Amino acid sequence: MKKILKDTAALISIIIFGCITVLALLAPVLTSYRFDEMVNAPLLSPSAQYLLGTDEIGRDIFTRIVYAGRVSLIVGISATMIAMAGGIVLGLISGYYGGKIDSIISRFLDGLLAFPSIILALAVMAVLGPDIYNAMLAIGIVSIPIFARITRSSVLTIKSKEFVEASRSMGAEDCRIMFRVILPNCFSPILVQISLTFASAVLTEAALSFLGLGVQPPTPSWGSMLNASRTFLSQAPLYCIVSGAAVFSTVLCLNVLGDSLRDLFDPREIKKRA
Repeated sequence: MKKILKDTAALISIIIFGCITVLALLAPVLTSYRFDEMVNAPLLSPSAQYLLGTDEIGRDIFTRIVYAGRVSLIVGISATMIAMAGGIVLGLISGYYGGKIDSIISRFLDGLLAFPSIILALAVMAVLGPDIYNAMLAIGIVSIPIFARITRSSVLTIKSKEFVEASRSMGAEDCRIMFRVILPNCFSPILVQISLTFASAVLTEAALSFLGLGVQPPTPSWGSMLNASRTFLSQAPLYCIVSGAAVFSTVLCLNVLGDSLRDLFDPREIKKRA
């Protein structure tokens, strides 16, 4: 943590992302209106009462932006957990047992990776229907291969180590060896991937909502707000700018933090610092 805080870019990213998170969590306290409440005339300019003005049907934009942040964070966290759980299990089994099991799982993962992530997410959403829970599941599924490959590569390196052989010689079961001995030693690259997958999940959710396949109205989403605001770009440019800036700043902060974590856990960088 001390090394991360010495990185200026990472520190700024943590502060900005922390502010976004606090705004999202405290949305009911910080806002005076409901996210679906029509408070005044449409497309009003920013004022002391309406900090960012009103949208196309007279709802407070600031209220909807902070509530949309809650949606993006919930989808991002849930999708990342789904991807991490599925990917880690498949990666552990594939790397530990090898042989035909490894080949079958690897070909399955190759099949998922053959599709662009957004296309695969659209296909899943088309089958399951547009809904926030289906969006979490779709985004989580398309991110499973990344965690699986990272875990598998780490397991292939670690499973021949002496401490793993010692556990096996003491009669430890395969499940215990995989989850209690090998997995903790794979945590560094997985931690880096968590932040990057989180950023990708937020971006994918915004894209699905922009296309009308993600979070459904009247629940706000940065993607759906961006789609609605582009029609009124000349009358209310701030509406579009704020919606896009929310997605941009969140994804940028998470990507910068992921890059900092990757440098922190890079063995070559560790040797340089030593």
